[in-house]
Amino acid sequence: MVRRIIMDLAKVINSVKSILGMGLGAPIVIIMILSMIVLPLPAFLLDLFFTFNIAFSLIILLVVIYSLKPLEFAVFPSVILIATLLRLALNVASTRIVLLEGHEGGDAAGKVIEAFGSFVIGGNFAVGLVVFAILVIINFVVVTKGAGRVAEVGARFTLDAMPGKQMAIDADLNSGLIDQDQARERRAEIAAEADFYGSMDGASKFVRGDAIAGIIILFVNMIGGLAIGVGQHGMSFADAGEVYVLLTIGDGLVAQIPSLLLSTASAIVVTRVRGSNENVGQQVSAQLFDDPRTLIVTAAIMGLLGIIPGMPNLVFILLALLLLGGAYLIDQRHKNEQEEILQEVAQVPQQQISAAEVKELGWDDVMPVDVIGLEVGYRLIPLVDKNQGGQLMTRIKGVRKKLSQELGFLIPSVHIRDNLDLSPTAYRISLMGVTAGEADLRPEMEMAINPGQVFGTLQGEITQDPAFGLEAIWIERSQKDQAQTLGYTVVDAGTVAATHLSHILQTNAHELFGYEEAQNILDNLAKTAPKLVEDLVPKTLALGIIVKVLQNLLRESVSIRDIRTIAETLAEYGAKSQDPDILTSAVRASLGRLIVHEINGVQEELSVITLDSELEQLLHQSLQTAGENGAGIEPGLAEQMHKSLEESAQKMEMEGQAAVLLVSSFVRPWLARFVRHSISGLHVLAYNEIPEDRQIKVVSTVGQGT
Repeated sequence: MVRRIIMDLAKVINSVKSILGMGLGAPIVIIMILSMIVLPLPAFLLDLFFTFNIAFSLIILLVVIYSLKPLEFAVFPSVILIATLLRLALNVASTRIVLLEGHEGGDAAGKVIEAFGSFVIGGNFAVGLVVFAILVIINFVVVTKGAGRVAEVGARFTLDAMPGKQMAIDADLNSGLIDQDQARERRAEIAAEADFYGSMDGASKFVRGDAIAGIIILFVNMIGGLAIGVGQHGMSFADAGEVYVLLTIGDGLVAQIPSLLLSTASAIVVTRVRGSNENVGQQVSAQLFDDPRTLIVTAAIMGLLGIIPGMPNLVFILLALLLLGGAYLIDQRHKNEQEEILQEVAQVPQQQISAAEVKELGWDDVMPVDVIGLEVGYRLIPLVDKNQGGQLMTRIKGVRKKLSQELGFLIPSVHIRDNLDLSPTAYRISLMGVTAGEADLRPEMEMAINPGQVFGTLQGEITQDPAFGLEAIWIERSQKDQAQTLGYTVVDAGTVAATHLSHILQTNAHELFGYEEAQNILDNLAKTAPKLVEDLVPKTLALGIIVKVLQNLLRESVSIRDIRTIAETLAEYGAKSQDPDILTSAVRASLGRLIVHEINGVQEELSVITLDSELEQLLHQSLQTAGENGAGIEPGLAEQMHKSLEESAQKMEMEGQAAVLLVSSFVRPWLARFVRHSISGLHVLAYNEIPEDRQIKVVSTVGQGT
């Protein structure tokens, strides 16, 4: 029998879901609301609707509690409006039946109202008034007012934080951590979040108005009931008060309880921490009862209160013992987790060596050097372990894919391993077995990076962005929205390591490029231009010279994607010269449009810095005399020229322009090496590298006397 009832209920629920899926849910609710307002309802239907209202409010509250983030229940503001209108319509329907049929007895308005008016408050309307007043104060003054204020502030801060979040998405996109589709999804999520909190700000006004309406309806019903009972039905004032006041209070309590549940749900939505992958219950359990010391101190205080004469000793001592037991269990859980981590780290694969047979050493025992290596401390293992939710492996693949597309050759795989010699929170990046960068991470925190202009300060651990050396602060995850509002770019620990790796690979791309990569590029080109490759290698140039030219381009951050143009230029000039530097200059001239586009985009005018004609002539003569190492240039002149170039480059960057130094093709290679590592962001171009459709605007000239 019970099984059949459960099956019937399941069928009803599935039918309701089907109706909602067809888009009939909203029209049915509107018809219900209009019916309750216009048509008199029998007591049975009123009981059914009141019961449904309470169940509906409970469903909403539980959905909010079990949602991992607010956008999982994005329809919540609309649900608040529907639930509020439904409850107000029920108030109208119950008011009608109470005033019309209340004189017939306590159950004339339905069993639910009678139960709340008699059983819940004991049939005492004075107690009912007090209970109702307390519920109204809790709902209106505490929950609703606080939730409304938090929703208002949350909506404002969400809108203020949008530029910072957009900058973070652009930073992840530029570093290759995400692709265009993922960036589009994250931007849509940010817009949806802003819309949600804006809607919650408005929806909180509905909840507040509902609480006020409940108070007004109570007094209107009480006064109307007394007037109808005494004036129309000839009841005494005491009898009318006993009947109508009890029914009115029962009606008010039936309406206030769902209202309080809905207000609580609204408060939970707007006060919960965003960006967490845990529901409210998990957050409370993990954050409130994670440290056993808090329970131990609380147990000690409860125990001291329990031994004071005159206090309820048993209750206090029992609670103290329960708290101590909870603290012990939490401490044991932490110790077990630490032991599991240490066991996982200590599990090193043991090679089975036979004592009877010792193998002779061979070349297989000489381990090759990793082209790209990433070593992590044991506390960073969860970042690279997919089984523990680590995303660093995926982000590194994204970095390799983006750099391969930008540079024009396949970036080698990154060999990741743990290193117990490192600090637990440290990582090390190596190229060809040599350390290229290292830093410390805080895996449980977020890094707020100062991009150059922020509007406030944050509390946290001051640090430095390992990739670009920018000022940064390690902050708690709960401070993320505040930091973005102040203009900081906030990234997690995995993104910090991935960005650092991307910067190192991009800066040292020429070291990653060798004979194998060059041969693979030529093999791919041979599929579409076989004759070009056949005439180029080895007829015109040796593979080693081509490798050197491509390395020179990568060293100066020039992409080799357009390998066809590069190969055609090498085939043309290779018959005249075998010098890699001369061939590099010729290739740069052929790639001028690409080089200028990477620097200045599609703008027709290119602002540049130039050298005074006398200074350029002096450099020309010195390089001819002493060679391209520039040994014949006076140190004082070189220092003064470097200072002037640095000032001019900084001035252009402050004006929002790319810093470009335009010189003759003969002195360009030496000047490019001269400023490569000392003046960040300064591009050195030759005159023959500027496309004919671009206009030159000289903004400053560096001379001998500057």
